[in-house]
Amino acid sequence: MRRTVGIVALVALSTAVAVPAHAGEKEDRHLEITAAVETPALFDDEAGGDADADDPAIWVNRADRARSRVIGTAKNGGLRVYDLAGREVQSILPPAGGRFNNVDLVTGFGRQRRDYAVVTDRGLDQLRIYRIEASGKLTDVTAADAPLLFSKDAGEVETQATGYGLATYGRYAVVSRRHTTRLGIFRLEERKGAVSYRVTDTLDLPKQFRLADGSTWTPCNEPGEEPQIEGMVVDADAGVLYAAQEDVALWKIRLDRDQFAGVPRVVERVAEFGAPGTYDPETEECTLGQPAPEAGRIRADVEGATIYPTDKRDGFLIVSSQGDSKFYVYDRRTNRPVESFQVVDGGRTDGVQHSDGAAATSVALPGYPKGLLVLHDGENKPDGGRVSTNFKYVDWRSLKKTH
Repeated sequence: MRRTVGIVALVALSTAVAVPAHAGEKEDRHLEITAAVETPALFDDEAGGDADADDPAIWVNRADRARSRVIGTAKNGGLRVYDLAGREVQSILPPAGGRFNNVDLVTGFGRQRRDYAVVTDRGLDQLRIYRIEASGKLTDVTAADAPLLFSKDAGEVETQATGYGLATYGRYAVVSRRHTTRLGIFRLEERKGAVSYRVTDTLDLPKQFRLADGSTWTPCNEPGEEPQIEGMVVDADAGVLYAAQEDVALWKIRLDRDQFAGVPRVVERVAEFGAPGTYDPETEECTLGQPAPEAGRIRADVEGATIYPTDKRDGFLIVSSQGDSKFYVYDRRTNRPVESFQVVDGGRTDGVQHSDGAAATSVALPGYPKGLLVLHDGENKPDGGRVSTNFKYVDWRSLKKTH
């Protein structure tokens, strides 16, 4: 079933939480914290294997928590697997033409109730599925005939309007399509030890928005591209998907098993919401005017989203404000703002800038008795003159208002 949300009349569409207009200008104070651990630098050049960190997931080893793992995508560099000390313990290259974008976990799936890492391969427009062994090692079990996610054929894959963002729940994966507003739900299916998938529903978020003054606003993008979604997380207990439409807002979308349900609601808009823009093909950037009064605090792009649960319904939702390298924390049940923070340079690690992906667990782990938050760092330092990225581990106890 395909659903499309047309031009959204924001005067009629209530937000999930009331955030003051331009609240970012009024709220200068935010918590400054440091990371406890960082992973080795990844270099996006030929010598570094074109490895570019993007999105993490945390696998908790229920038999031995000390052997839990952090799994991170590295785009053309494939996957990296790290231990709790940030040391790389496994590196997996993508198949020819592959480019791994986002990763999430499926636990207790299949006849043997195994755990899996699911990855969006935006280069090939597919999901790749890796079984997580008891040791924490990943083994590729993707079915040989796994279908394309969104493209009709190999020719359309070449346009790279392919699988992009990812969030899992139960035996399902929600996947976004790059350069579009489309979301799809895909059901994982076990086949003789391999895993494939099939689409069960799609949803198109809006491309245009009606502002409170009655005018219509279209976010500025490269010609032919729509305001895409990447960062996502599913609150399975509440039956809710949080989807970050990069230049627009963080959305809250109800899920009904393998279908999208109800009307999407806005948790918070970006600070640039409603700003008229002009695209410059030489710089590949947009020059923006003044935002609408109903704009929020998050500096575009709104990116990585994750949930830190304290029980089945309570806890915290965290989202990356990539434009100013901050993070916003919301109450999981009400979506009301709780705290904002920034990861700054410390004695053992540098800070976090322009973060794409985030993952959190409230499970007590060695060195992290209240849980762990892992964040992508888009500007790792020092880089010795080479562009590098990596992942930072944050002790949840650093976030003062959340415990």
